[in-house]
Amino acid sequence: MSEIERESMEYDVVIVGGGPAGLSAAIRLKQIDPELNVVLLEKGSEVGAHILSGAVLDPVGLDALIPDWKDKGAPISTEVKEDNFFVLGPAGSLRLPNWPMPRFMSNHGKYIVSMGNVCRWLATQAEELGVEIFPGMSCSELVWEGERVVGVVAGEFGREADGTPGPGYEPGMELRGKYVLLAEGARGSLSKVVIEKFDLSKGHEPQKFGLGMKEIWEIDPAKHKLGAVTHTMGWPLGGNAGGGSFLYHAENNQIFIGFVVHLNYKNPYLFPYQEFQRFKSHPLVKDLLEGGKRVAYGARAITEGGYQSIPKVVFPGGALLGCSAGLVNVPRIKGNHNAMLSGIAAANAAAEAIKAGREGDELSAYETELRNGPVGQDLKKVRNVKPMWSKWGLVASTVLGGLDMWTNDLFGFSFFGTLSHGKNDALATGHAKDYKPIDYPKPDGKISFDRLTNVAFSFTNHEESQPCHLRLKDPSVPVRVNLPEFAEPAQRYCPAGVYEVLEGEDGPRFQINFQNCVHCKTCDIKDPSQNITWTTPQGGDGPNYPNM
Repeated sequence: MSEIERESMEYDVVIVGGGPAGLSAAIRLKQIDPELNVVLLEKGSEVGAHILSGAVLDPVGLDALIPDWKDKGAPISTEVKEDNFFVLGPAGSLRLPNWPMPRFMSNHGKYIVSMGNVCRWLATQAEELGVEIFPGMSCSELVWEGERVVGVVAGEFGREADGTPGPGYEPGMELRGKYVLLAEGARGSLSKVVIEKFDLSKGHEPQKFGLGMKEIWEIDPAKHKLGAVTHTMGWPLGGNAGGGSFLYHAENNQIFIGFVVHLNYKNPYLFPYQEFQRFKSHPLVKDLLEGGKRVAYGARAITEGGYQSIPKVVFPGGALLGCSAGLVNVPRIKGNHNAMLSGIAAANAAAEAIKAGREGDELSAYETELRNGPVGQDLKKVRNVKPMWSKWGLVASTVLGGLDMWTNDLFGFSFFGTLSHGKNDALATGHAKDYKPIDYPKPDGKISFDRLTNVAFSFTNHEESQPCHLRLKDPSVPVRVNLPEFAEPAQRYCPAGVYEVLEGEDGPRFQINFQNCVHCKTCDIKDPSQNITWTTPQGGDGPNYPNM
């Protein structure tokens, strides 16, 4: 526990994170027992400000939480009408037929949504039930009693750049609960602490990640097809990395265009952001975007390990929810439904434990439900697709992965058993001497853009006088180790231009422009020396996504 004296507030349940998992847990707790005191803390300036997702929503989680969501005015109305899959080459494309794909891969009956706006709506539903929601409240540390988590520190403001309290310093508060539910999203900072402290990943595969980048465009109405969904694989990544794209035709002549790069790539010269910009030069995409305008940009890490990478999700005093536990179904490119279902399951377990007077005990019922219930069933069917892609490449994994998904769906078994992921993404990075730099085209300012220009469309803001929230375990490593051995890939893997290597009179130096950070967490994941730790800046700072 921190030595700073802070006031404290007591609750039954403290929830960290205002995404679909945290909000679902909050709503479900109050549905079970309106007398429960529930607080939800969100580091963004408002609920939804830090939410970035594709997204085609499978409504199964929402159906379970709020069955009459349509009558209550949920911002979910664009049903998928057209479902396309393409393999791209440099100038052409091959459409894959839908019929060979397993039934659960179909997007029909699903909805194109802004998850930011869905979360804003969920927040109103939670508040109507009596949930206290505090946006702009970063949770900077956990509160402990012995080996049990009993709360979080939230709302600390006013530290100087050197970390000392400034003249307007506010120490924040301790918000204590019988249970603390961590729903921070992928690579959450508090989740990372409890996973390491309690060795929750022991016996499980390492978590794998992708970097998802997204732009929202307003396009020519004549080119817009409301409800159309397109996914692609192949070019421009080729053999350099796994990944793919999405193109979703949403309301108001907008299109959500996204690109995902699996972070287990080897070539340290790979530049994920530039691959995204190059992707937009493909005729399939460029023709769609010409005459339109980009209105928003953002980026976020995505959990990709799936079933075999889910850590133990409970610990003394709390639980991991949603992407903090790694619940994305990679081939379906969906995780929001599982996040919501995990929130419901955790709430059920916590409410029952509190009612029975077992507060603080591990929520074993949640662990069991997550692995054996609908979330576990959803992820188990596709568990081998990601490791196949990593081991055998695009063509073989498409064929064998499809076969594996069919046998899992129809018969509940796999010829391959459960495949291993191998190394974590940081250790997958190869040495610069074994690869050649990649020549990327310069942005044209019309279809493709440089990073700093695009970051302006994430509406990111950080108070510059605060301490840098991107911590180096050893400040000498970027220049001493990463530069000669890996050509310092932080210059390239960051989608916001946070990291630079600058030449000076005394040689190269490493610079961190933390003001640009869009909170994607890629640096915490991909740094080959595992030298960077992402921590929370002061509350409300970061991106301010409008409707991502």
